[in-house]
Amino acid sequence: MVGSVRVGVRAAHFATVMLVLAGSLAALPAYSADCPRPDALGVSRTLVVDAKEHPLIGSMQYRETLPLNDGEVVLTFDDGPIPKNTYQVLDILARECVKATFFLVGNQAKANPDGVRKVLAAGHTIATHTQNHPYAMQRLPLDRAKTEIDGGIASVTAALGDQSAALSPFFRIPGLARNDGIEEYTRSKGLQIWSADFPADDWRPVSSKRVYDLAMQRLAANGKGILLLHDIQARTVAALPNILRDLKARGYRIVHVMPATAENPATLTEPQQWRLHPTSELVATARWPKISGFAFAQHEPLPAPLLTDSYWNDVRLLDRPQARGRSVPLPRPAPWPREAQLASATADALPIPAASLFEVEEGVGTLLLGANATRPVERRVAAVEEEKPARTVTRRGKRPVVVVGARGRRVAVTPHPTTGKPMAQISRVKRGVPDKNIRRNVRHNQQAAL
Repeated sequence: MVGSVRVGVRAAHFATVMLVLAGSLAALPAYSADCPRPDALGVSRTLVVDAKEHPLIGSMQYRETLPLNDGEVVLTFDDGPIPKNTYQVLDILARECVKATFFLVGNQAKANPDGVRKVLAAGHTIATHTQNHPYAMQRLPLDRAKTEIDGGIASVTAALGDQSAALSPFFRIPGLARNDGIEEYTRSKGLQIWSADFPADDWRPVSSKRVYDLAMQRLAANGKGILLLHDIQARTVAALPNILRDLKARGYRIVHVMPATAENPATLTEPQQWRLHPTSELVATARWPKISGFAFAQHEPLPAPLLTDSYWNDVRLLDRPQARGRSVPLPRPAPWPREAQLASATADALPIPAASLFEVEEGVGTLLLGANATRPVERRVAAVEEEKPARTVTRRGKRPVVVVGARGRRVAVTPHPTTGKPMAQISRVKRGVPDKNIRRNVRHNQQAAL
């Protein structure tokens, strides 16, 4: 038993070592036999994908993207071929032994079929990019969009001639202008729509240095992904050598993508690898098993329950009178316990409070300045009288009562003309103002009711 355990441990250790070696070998650049530079960037590995299993890729627009490891880059070029710039791009890639995917426009392929065959001869993947590269393709009628897609495939196929089987089912929408109709149509044709993970904005009127800066900055931010470039742009031709040089200097690796065929099956991957930032294996949901589908033996509906099947129903329910001629019987009263009747208390009633408890001594000061004075008028009068010494306290029959403090503030207390409740107002008194002016100003000031 112990020997079998030791053998199992050794086998597991050997398998782990082989996996590590395989991973390290896969990370090494793959050079072609005719590569002119042994120190070239090269291709790290070839990724074979099934277009039908993952019809929408590119994190700029979709949930899924290519299953790349950290530091891996896929180069893509749009809108070619044109002899002037596309051929220079092919030469730059060949010097570094790098492979890419070219999304060709149908009219460009029709005008330059030799360029299409040259791209294929260099070992790159051929994809399509509509017939005329229409602007705002998402606004086109669906019939015209279908014509653009089919026309581009037909023109590139004709340019390939006998090698038409090399055309991949990869397709990119011009301007990435997607809509549901286009995606449904491409899915029905078995095409895989490629968006991108980051562009370099080389279609804009910017310098080649700006193209290089954007490509490297966005790649550093993502860590991996599909880079979108245009082989018809002169600024791309000027920026590409620097991009490839820095990719190698910073330890990035190039991945060449090819479509799956009967002879070349798809690379084995996990679903979470098709995310730009997959869920960590430390998270339980990343390893949660899929729920298998259930096959039902019969699809007949179950019989509906009868009214008498409920546990709280009995025969007496059916004997109750109907509700205004309706055929549905009235429901029984809910079986809740009735409220219990509490016996009246026999204790003696509480004594009635004496009337003297509610008597209040006469006088404004006693009424407003009691020990528990908490109402607004009481607080304002108390605040003035607390100022020592008080200068005047005026009280003249039904006229306003004015209390003037040492700081020159006064409180005028007067009955409300309608309700009769006392009202008060605090303001500052100027020195030398007669008492009648004080009373006149009090009536015009804003008053606060109790």
